[in-house]
Amino acid sequence: MATSDRILSYLGSTRNIVGSALALGGLGLHFLGLAGSLWPVVVAGLYGVGALLTPPDRVRLTISHAEVETRALRDDLDALVAKVSPPRFPEDVVAKVGDLASILRGVLARAEALTSAPDHLHVVSQAVRDYLPTSLEAYANLPRSYALTRRGSRERSAHEELMAQLDLLESGLSAIAEAVYQGDEQALRDQGRFLRDRFGGSSLDL
Repeated sequence: MATSDRILSYLGSTRNIVGSALALGGLGLHFLGLAGSLWPVVVAGLYGVGALLTPPDRVRLTISHAEVETRALRDDLDALVAKVSPPRFPEDVVAKVGDLASILRGVLARAEALTSAPDHLHVVSQAVRDYLPTSLEAYANLPRSYALTRRGSRERSAHEELMAQLDLLESGLSAIAEAVYQGDEQALRDQGRFLRDRFGGSSLDL
């Protein structure tokens, strides 16, 4: 860690905060005329006592449940996408699955936001581990010529049925992604309001 990073880390540490609080208390004693002529020593001593006796900040090396869950889902998604390729699947199916994977990866990158909405997490999990693989597997088990042929004037071919199912998945997952991103946007707006209140007028309006 660079020296500047260590300094910044210490400034925000509990030890520095407690030491500074005690040092301010020493300054208060000085202003009240209770610290005598050695008040600088008293202030420095109080800071040292606070900094030395305060336990160090706890180090967190654990990974949150949200990160564990979304990481597993990303691994499952990557494994699924790797199996969707020609000649087993037509190019339009491969492209559509790629689009769905992009949406899912974007949502899964926001672990905490996703896991804070159990309904959204459930749908995303089912899409990765059930809905999408089930549709693709059923299609892959059909002969290509059969999958591309309609069986009646009003009946879709298996290929058309698969694309329709993928479109439905895309619509539902896009709605979830929008909800997640709206949460990010709201956080950005809240930060803008805070900065305007804190620092005055600015051009941070969204």
